Amino acid sequence: MDRIKTIALVGHDHRKRDLAEWVSYNAGTLRQHRLVCTGTTGGVLAEVLGEDFQLTRLKSGPLGGDQQLGAMIAEGRVDVLVFFWDPMEPQPHDVDVKALLRIAVVYNIPVACNRSTADFVVSSPLLDRPYDAQLKDYHDYLDRPLD
Repeated sequence: MDRIKTIALVGHDHRKRDLAEWVSYNAGTLRQHRLVCTGTTGGVLAEVLGEDFQLTRLKSGPLGGDQQLGAMIAEGRVDVLVFFWDPMEPQPHDVDVKALLRIAVVYNIPVACNRSTADFVVSSPLLDRPYDAQLKDYHDYLDRPLD
């Protein structure tokens, strides 16, 4: 990972305002990095942060934004995932959410699913310096015989 990170921001419907508040509070730190978000979340964040704050907006999560984000993680184009999901609200695209969290773990990127963890991640000295994330070698899995 480079010194400047690409940070993905996603908020479920009932957590978008929480994420917007967190982003607003941490705007000074986040401004030093590249931000990418799913579409609807990006709209909420753009309202809060204004025009001068650069956000890359993907599609809305249920319309493919979660998969776009997952692809970016698999391609090594996302360094950190901040995903405020609502544990009390079932989502019609739960399988997409699970897939996004899974791919973040496979590629060993930091994942923050609540404000406390997100605060720890953005306040880490590792956020502002190069970091060599250790990737698990999945060759044994890929080379296994198929039934």
